[in-house]
Amino acid sequence: MEDTVIKIPLLALRGINILPDMIIHFDVKRKKSVNALEEAMTNEQLIFLVAQKDASDEEPTIDNLYNIGTISKIKQLIKLPGNIIRVLVEGLERGEIQNFISEDPYIMTEVRKMDTENSSISEEQEEALLRITFESLEEYSKVNPGYSTETIKNMLAIRDIGKLADSIAANINVSLEDKQLILGEADPARRLELTISILKREIELSKIKKDIQLQVKQKIDKNQKEYYLREQLKVIQNELGDKYGLGEEIDKYIKQLKKLKAPKKVKDKIEKEIERIKKIPSGSSEGVVVRNYIECLLELPWNHKTKESTDIAKGEEILDRDHYGLKKVKERVLEHLAVRKLSSKTDSPIICLIGPPGTGKTSIAKSIANALNRNYVRISLGGIRDEAEIRGHRRTYIGAMPGRIVNGLKQAGSSNPLMLFDEIDKMSSDFRGDPSAALLEVLDSEQNNKFRDHYIELPVNLSDVLFIATANSVQTIPKPLLDRLELIPVTSYTANEKMHIARRHLIIKQLEKHGLKEGQLTISKNALRKIIDSYTKEAGVRNLERKIGEICRKAAKEVLVNNKSTIKITEQNLEKYLGIPVYTFDMIADKSQVGVVRGLAWTSVGGDTLSIEVNTMKGSGKFELTGQLGDVMKESAKAGISYIRSKTKELGIEEEFYKKVDIHIHIPEGAVPKDGPSAGITMATAMISALTNKPVKNDVAMTGEITLRGRVLPIGGLKEKLLAAKRAGIKKVLIPKDNTKNISEIEKEITRGLEVVYVSNMDEVIKEAVILDESRA
Repeated sequence: MEDTVIKIPLLALRGINILPDMIIHFDVKRKKSVNALEEAMTNEQLIFLVAQKDASDEEPTIDNLYNIGTISKIKQLIKLPGNIIRVLVEGLERGEIQNFISEDPYIMTEVRKMDTENSSISEEQEEALLRITFESLEEYSKVNPGYSTETIKNMLAIRDIGKLADSIAANINVSLEDKQLILGEADPARRLELTISILKREIELSKIKKDIQLQVKQKIDKNQKEYYLREQLKVIQNELGDKYGLGEEIDKYIKQLKKLKAPKKVKDKIEKEIERIKKIPSGSSEGVVVRNYIECLLELPWNHKTKESTDIAKGEEILDRDHYGLKKVKERVLEHLAVRKLSSKTDSPIICLIGPPGTGKTSIAKSIANALNRNYVRISLGGIRDEAEIRGHRRTYIGAMPGRIVNGLKQAGSSNPLMLFDEIDKMSSDFRGDPSAALLEVLDSEQNNKFRDHYIELPVNLSDVLFIATANSVQTIPKPLLDRLELIPVTSYTANEKMHIARRHLIIKQLEKHGLKEGQLTISKNALRKIIDSYTKEAGVRNLERKIGEICRKAAKEVLVNNKSTIKITEQNLEKYLGIPVYTFDMIADKSQVGVVRGLAWTSVGGDTLSIEVNTMKGSGKFELTGQLGDVMKESAKAGISYIRSKTKELGIEEEFYKKVDIHIHIPEGAVPKDGPSAGITMATAMISALTNKPVKNDVAMTGEITLRGRVLPIGGLKEKLLAAKRAGIKKVLIPKDNTKNISEIEKEITRGLEVVYVSNMDEVIKEAVILDESRA
């Protein structure tokens, strides 16, 4: 056979050796090794496997590699966690490194295939070698009774002396150096002779070891043996990092169990698991799973409760101290305290605070926990997609753990905490299940007294937990889940409320955060009002706090650099600290205009005003809408057109205007998407004004949905819309008559100075908004 030289990537092995006809899998993590595998997969899946001389070397050099290895074929690659690749290879034939072509990004070599044809020994000599080998194998199996008889049988069936030598080297427990010697021998006869000598040596060593063990066993009596075994166990446990033995660990569990306040069913389960762990072999992965389970059950506060406060006056004092406004939320908490004082059997309410960002939904929950003397735990649900996050994992594998509800109870340390589900509207679902469906049982007071976590596998009583959820929008909460929640709206703050919150909470908090003492920095009322109106545009106070923080940072710098003892922020010097004002409100127009009407809109950061403009031009009846309007808004505009066509005679509009006039409706700020039905009467009024050439009063704003018959339907977000109208200098606001009930819930501070007119149809809207007689304008 002629020697053949091939180019092939090299992979260095640590502590193992691969021989021809050997199928084995091993894990690969080193970057060079991964690159070598990737190259091999593109080139007939062949790779050259060579053992390292020093197995501890993380980045072996060429000098640390043996010269002879095995040309192998990759059978399978599996990617494991932690960037580990599990490789299944089959050894094909011996090879010897002739030259190293490159070392980066992987080692590329020229390998000569070694000639391993049978040497010129006679058949009688070959038969004699086989017999000696078979006798040695049988003797090896006798001195090593634990060795697989099936493996010995398979080797006894091999008649090829070269393959027999390789098979023995692969299957018996010999050193890496011995295996390398066998691998490096090309001649089959000499290879088998070498294998026989190694096998004989192993037999002798096994006999000596067996004799020593027998002598030791005879010398130690029963007590000494037990002592010896205990000492051995301690040494092994110390080596593994286990400070205490199993016995001490079990004693610790039993002591904790005696102190545990839990139902009998739970205690019985823990006792059963403790008995089970005694029978599990040391080092077994199942032992880890059982230990984690026992510890989890022992840590849960089954019957441990904090004494709930029912002092209504104290509760009200705490809530008012920590938060300004939020009247409805505080009322609901005080109602709960009152009911608790009269009856302890009542179920804990499941409250959901709905409102825009930054309005204090999350922070009020902590104050409520303080007022009720309950432990507080927050569970963020934003972005959760896996049902196991709520219900836990099945206890069938290492790494399984309970869900967030059970972990929350462990964190709280009591069975009656206040548990906050933050951002309940931000959950989603995928192939791993729907977490919102898993919450149905948790948030149902009729079912949650026996909540089952997949990991715990025991009923957990959640009926004493006070659940509070927060959300920005009701729309994205699934209907079955929404049905279980008691909704409390947390609306936008007025400018006056923001002033109080800033002075009572935000300024003090930011001064402390930035290391400024009281008196070093003062912000005047006018400056604070300007920050609220000109530098922030939000429903809550989050950006307001950031702006105050920005002032504090600049003030801290001035205190250190310029040695200033006091800094006063006024309306005049505010721009020095915050720059040019960011926001300007769209104020009322100087005079009434034709085809321009002021509408009111609700946004996620509070209310706003929309100036709706309509132009009419001679044409063929085209109808155009611009300004990034949504489908609902477009439909409202079409409903308005249909209403106008049905009322042309009463409105004094040409009957066939829709054939001769092009109408274009535009809502400025075209980059901002707009949708919703509440601009229906606004668009209809603007079209009527443009078609009749009658101006609309500049100090009037309106909101309401329109029907084909001109009825005005109710809308939402009234408080935010009225705030926006007042901010823009509007004097009169037209709102649907069905929203009359909502006005009673709005603070007088907002409606003061506004003339609120209730309208039920378009006739009333036109009468209040359109200047029919210009001499009276």
